[in-house]
Amino acid sequence: MTLPRVRRRSRAAFVAASILSMPLALSPIVTTPAAAQWIVYDPTNYAQNVLTAARTLQQVNQQITQLQNEATMLINQARNLASLPYSSLSQLQQSIAKTQALLKQAQSIAYDVQNIDRAFQTTYGTASTSASSATLIADAKTRWQNSVAGLQDAMRVQATVVGNIDTNSTQMSALVGSSQFATGALQATQAGNQLLALQAQQLADLTAVVAANGRAQALTEAERAAAAEQGREQRRRFLTPGTGYQPGNAQMFNNGSN
Repeated sequence: MTLPRVRRRSRAAFVAASILSMPLALSPIVTTPAAAQWIVYDPTNYAQNVLTAARTLQQVNQQITQLQNEATMLINQARNLASLPYSSLSQLQQSIAKTQALLKQAQSIAYDVQNIDRAFQTTYGTASTSASSATLIADAKTRWQNSVAGLQDAMRVQATVVGNIDTNSTQMSALVGSSQFATGALQATQAGNQLLALQAQQLADLTAVVAANGRAQALTEAERAAAAEQGREQRRRFLTPGTGYQPGNAQMFNNGSN
């Protein structure tokens, strides 16, 4: 084989290879891009997603409402457990203490059973037939002093109770105002309890007045009864026959004078 023929074959092979390689070089131009996608709309799936979102929103709203209710419940519990800021206990105790002090200061015959029994056995007892007139007079004076002291004690208790009226009125106004502005059950209950305590204090004052007046009246009636008994004894002594008149010597002038 000659040299020119070999050259012609090599040139033909090169041309064929070049033609075969051309489609590969042009392929990126005519192919579809790999990133392109088709978007498909599914109505059923969309409706389910919307329904799921609505249910989720409803659950969230229910949870929010539940949390709000729990917060309100806690606030109400805190209000119900809140203590009343006002207390009238000190004033009521002072009023009762003044009345009790006056009752303990009762003069002469005090509020003591043994003391009363002893007085009615002696001073207010049956007039003794052997007692002297001076003793009878002294006993009558003691009974009169006891009656006057009982009346004085009763009036002192009455004056103290009347003085407590202003204090009780102030306390009542404050307690009623506190009950009206109570923020919870505990405050309302405490205000009601203090109002009941105020009523109890007023009843105690009323009891003290009744007791003091009753004591004064009892002493007066006892004095009358004892005076009647003593009067009968003195009348008996006056009517009892005595030894009569006994003559004796009487000296009208001094014998030493002329």
